[in-house]
Amino acid sequence: MQLSPLEEIASGLPFFKTVNEREKLLGVVGALVLRQVSLSKAAEIMGMGKEAFLELLDAMKVEFSYLEESDVETEMKW
Repeated sequence: MQLSPLEEIASGLPFFKTVNEREKLLGVVGALVLRQVSLSKAAEIMGMGKEAFLELLDAMKVEFSYLEESDVETEMKW
């Protein structure tokens, strides 16, 4: 049986045991980066605490900011 493109990507991730969990992770990270879910909700969907999920994001080298773009621009001027 041939894997879908998403299953191929998910199967290559070193996180979680099943392809289904890895696919869920890809979706959750995408939703988080697109600001469709909060960090708390993303962690909840993955069945993890916020700190553990932040550590996972860090291990995956996912850049994530709590700040809105306007906040980042203001902070960069300081």
